[in-house]
Amino acid sequence: MPLTVREDWLGQVQEDILEPNRRIVDAHHHFFVEGGVFPPYDLDTLWADTKTHNVEQTVYIQCGEGYRQDGPEELACVGETEYVDDLAETARQHRDRAQIKGIIGTAELRLGASSREVLEAHRDASELFRGIRLIAAWDASDALISMPGLHDSHLYRDKKFLEGFAVLAEMGLVFDAYHYFHQTPDLTRLARAFPEGEIVLDHFGTPLGIGPYADRRDEIYAQWAHDIKEIASCPNVSIKLGGLVMPWCGFGYDDDIKPPTSDELVAQQAHYYHYSIEQFGPERCMFESNFPVDKCALSYTVLWNAFKKISTSYTEAEKDLLFRGTATRVYHLESEV
Repeated sequence: MPLTVREDWLGQVQEDILEPNRRIVDAHHHFFVEGGVFPPYDLDTLWADTKTHNVEQTVYIQCGEGYRQDGPEELACVGETEYVDDLAETARQHRDRAQIKGIIGTAELRLGASSREVLEAHRDASELFRGIRLIAAWDASDALISMPGLHDSHLYRDKKFLEGFAVLAEMGLVFDAYHYFHQTPDLTRLARAFPEGEIVLDHFGTPLGIGPYADRRDEIYAQWAHDIKEIASCPNVSIKLGGLVMPWCGFGYDDDIKPPTSDELVAQQAHYYHYSIEQFGPERCMFESNFPVDKCALSYTVLWNAFKKISTSYTEAEKDLLFRGTATRVYHLESEV
């Protein structure tokens, strides 16, 4: 079922912007065209959201848009990098607005050594290309979305994938990892096998809360926390703090009469944030909007206000890492804009 953004519904919750001068890098957002599963989201819509807070730079994360319509199939995904590079060029004409400064595309690493050609094509397509995300999300339940082309939860163990990942790591590119919480041990195994590979764990590793995982939040949290502690022991892994309002995490915000306030979000989810920061340290944590997917549940204003409330107990230097410093380092962004 397509997800929708209901602006009138979101408008029921209005909040003043906290710390309006805090410098921010939004480390994770998408663009979507009309007619897909996810709500449409273009450059102007991104700017309408990012202007509410002091977002200076953003990192685009692959979502299957803009693919080439001709040429070799394995290179079709390079069209997404080309598409976003064009948007970034448009943004450069408006220096007072958030700038797209990093692109995470995708590539089929199960091509093995041949994936080098695809990765090099991405690099040729844009100087903003920083790496890839190859989604590994898979679950046996029909209540959850499993990625096409996957037959089990063990993509990170696939022999050809490992050959391709070796190429990615050798090229110094970032791997964004999106999967469900029960797949995190496989990512830990991958990170230990390739200590030179830069890995970013998206969306806290996605603790689930629907289908067979409904009404098991404490049990799921315990397993999630154990696996987060394990993967945090890998110094080459960073974590993105956000994405918990996605429908499959089970908090149910998108079905409520009103969207959550920032205080409600903090009350229900802050322990995930604090635990992750405790395990990884602020120097390997970064806030993310995951817009427009998370916009189905709350506004940009409310989300970043919640982040600012969650971060009140940290030092100013630690806050700067969470809001911009870690993302700037991991994705090789401009330290000054």
